[in-house]
Amino acid sequence: MTAKTLVGAADEQPRKKIRRKRANNEGTVYQRADGTWCGQVYVLTTDGTEKRKTVYGKTADEARAKIDDLKSKSRQGVPVANRSWKVGEYLDYWLNEVARHSVRKTTYAKYETIVRLYLKPRLGRKKLNRLTVADVQTFLNGMLNGDHAIGTIHVMRNVLSAALTRAMREEILTRNVARLATLPALDPQRNRPWTADEARAFLQAARADQLYPAFVLLLVYGLRRGEALGLRWVDVDFDEGHVHIRRQLVRVGKELHHGPVKTNAGKRSLPLLGMVREALEVQRRGQEIMQEQAKEDWMDTGLVFTTRSGLPIEPRNLARSFARIVKTAKLRTIRVHDLRHTAASLLKKLGVAPRDAMEILGHSRISVTMEIYTHGDGESRENAIKMVNGLFE
Repeated sequence: MTAKTLVGAADEQPRKKIRRKRANNEGTVYQRADGTWCGQVYVLTTDGTEKRKTVYGKTADEARAKIDDLKSKSRQGVPVANRSWKVGEYLDYWLNEVARHSVRKTTYAKYETIVRLYLKPRLGRKKLNRLTVADVQTFLNGMLNGDHAIGTIHVMRNVLSAALTRAMREEILTRNVARLATLPALDPQRNRPWTADEARAFLQAARADQLYPAFVLLLVYGLRRGEALGLRWVDVDFDEGHVHIRRQLVRVGKELHHGPVKTNAGKRSLPLLGMVREALEVQRRGQEIMQEQAKEDWMDTGLVFTTRSGLPIEPRNLARSFARIVKTAKLRTIRVHDLRHTAASLLKKLGVAPRDAMEILGHSRISVTMEIYTHGDGESRENAIKMVNGLFE
């Protein structure tokens, strides 16, 4: 047999099939008995390890496209969640591991209430990575159709948005669907602050009340209620003539909490003005008398404003005293917090610069002060029109 014959014979033999070896971590696509196509691939997870992820599709191409997308993100260092979170589970995690350690106790209490009463009952069972804008919008629309105030509904969305933003930072989600849902604009209704005459009439009516010195602080300095009730004697420097605002007293759930003021901007030193000095000296003498009467029952908390046994004043009791004095004196009804707005408005009328007013009031942002300073009132509008009229006379 010639060499040519041998070569020809070799060509006529059936060729062996060559099977391409699947590349490392290429992924697998297969069809289940029910006809659904599955894709599986190992990808980077949020805990830094690799884990097999399963995706589904109606066709092999759809399943392949999904695992290709996962592989692409994994190569770019974008991990997938290391577990399948439900919304309620993640909200619990966010409250206990994130919010509890990063916000004030009062803020945490508000977050916990919103999560427990509204978010978990209606959205808690949904898978976190499958929560859609439509899901959130339907939830908010349901709240709008109920008896909930628009302000409360805005808080619901804000709390959910804060949790989803954290999930994005942990690379569990790629977008925050709560931000994409819409709500009617929030138009907070403010009570018109008192005029100087109304404020003066209130202080005159409150002079005989045990909490008169606290009301002086609220009106003269624009302190928050908690800041006044949290004031300690060590924060009052009679010699140097300053009042140092450092701490606040607030109710958190079932307990009163005496702690630092809301923000660093809230820490401020204010001059001990004449009427404030007089009111605090009266308070100090009155407290000394109460201490003598209580004797061994006296609790030395160091607070300026206390009960007859030295315990902190319940913030709601100050509000009740305020409302009683306003009603008895037949003054225009406002809230205790509106005394702060009154103080800001009086600073504006006196021509105090916004930056100085910001530091006096302890605002953390100048925009908050400017919101008050740019808020017009009847008197300022009338004066403005008179000035325009004067141009043509």
